Amino acid sequence: MLGAVIRQDDKVGGPTAPGSWRLAAFALPCVPVAAMLMPVVVYLPNYYATDLGVSLGAIGLAFGIVRLFDLWLDPTLGFLIDKTNTRFGRFKPWLVAGLPIAVLSVWMLFMARPGIDGRYILFWLILGFLGQSMATMAHVAWAARIAPEYSQRTRVFGWWQAFTVLGMLIVLAMPPLMKSAFGLDYASGVRAMGWFVVLSLPAAILVALFAVREPLTLPNSNVSNWRHYLVLLRRPSVLRLLAADILIGTGPVIAGTLFFFFFDAIRGWDRSEAGLLLLLYFIGALLGAPLWSRLGRTFGKHRALSIAAVAYSIAQASVLIAPPGLVWAIVTMMLAGVPYSAGPILLRAMMADLGDEERLHSGIDRSGLLFGMLSGAVKIGSAFAVFASVTFIEAMGFQADLGAGNDPPALAALSSVFALAPALLGLAGAALISGHTMDKAAHDAIRQQLDARDALQKERATS
Repeated sequence: MLGAVIRQDDKVGGPTAPGSWRLAAFALPCVPVAAMLMPVVVYLPNYYATDLGVSLGAIGLAFGIVRLFDLWLDPTLGFLIDKTNTRFGRFKPWLVAGLPIAVLSVWMLFMARPGIDGRYILFWLILGFLGQSMATMAHVAWAARIAPEYSQRTRVFGWWQAFTVLGMLIVLAMPPLMKSAFGLDYASGVRAMGWFVVLSLPAAILVALFAVREPLTLPNSNVSNWRHYLVLLRRPSVLRLLAADILIGTGPVIAGTLFFFFFDAIRGWDRSEAGLLLLLYFIGALLGAPLWSRLGRTFGKHRALSIAAVAYSIAQASVLIAPPGLVWAIVTMMLAGVPYSAGPILLRAMMADLGDEERLHSGIDRSGLLFGMLSGAVKIGSAFAVFASVTFIEAMGFQADLGAGNDPPALAALSSVFALAPALLGLAGAALISGHTMDKAAHDAIRQQLDARDALQKERATS
């Protein structure tokens, strides 16, 4: 499956760029990072409420605040990465520095015991997202630099997303595996997720550091400063990508936050059984990674993303009308999962293209800042999704411990928010991104001008 993303004889970035096995090694940190992030949104809110007795209001407030903290964190880190220039490289120091912060925070979040409150959750979430963002921002900006050509970037981020989904599949398998193979409870499965991240993240980052060399960073012809935030935000193409990322990325977060509540209260599945359905969802996402990468190269990235967003909306809304039973649950979840990979692959690749356009116009490499803005934008939706969804269903009378015993209005509210809200957001995202204008021909023209200017700079530097 992963080999479908990049063929062995189709190396990224020309003859000096990494081949498939090196690119796979470079993308390896995506596995433990995904294993850290996905449970934080999908498993931990439910675990804290049901097993540790934390109120839904306190959980929603903590997750909402930390996402608002992220709004400025990622753009700030991107700005600092753009200004970094050490003998160890531009990206590697940030990747290494984020590691111990992330590992400690994962331990405290996943090994939490009864008696914690919202303040405990908030503190360790902030530190966890700080460490994760330091490593991820450096990693994604580095990934954009090793693939300068329009079509190459869909392949690079196809590997990125395939390994991300693989990490999700691994952690999703842990709670049912703990129960079926070892007879352990759900809490043991959550702690197993934490152990996996703590042990695998350092090893994966070490492999990535030695697998791929950082490309040469030419000196900026101008100095980057904080005013460039406003410069970028005035560009319609950048704003369109950021808004599309918010719309397309928020839907799955809403569905993920309410997933276990929905399948317990509406469908009658316990958390281990629902976890298997979620596993199928991400198997669909893994199958979709090479599909969206190929469609992006064939039809253009923005067109492929529009198709994916519409497909997601249809599949998500169909949950409400799907007949009960195992077969329909499997079909619905796998179909909903296939479009999941499109946004992370195609939006990152499109933002890398806009980074080239910006460097051509301004003479400044702002790739770190652009990716920081992209990462921060989707967290606007995430902050709203977690806080608003759990707060709304609680206001409608839903109680996590009652399950199917909740009143009909509360169950109706849960169903509507889980299925219809993500579908509507997906349709809005599809309509917005369809107006994107950077296609392969436009980007090729930009790259030709950049390559000519870079060659002249190198000649001057060596003369």
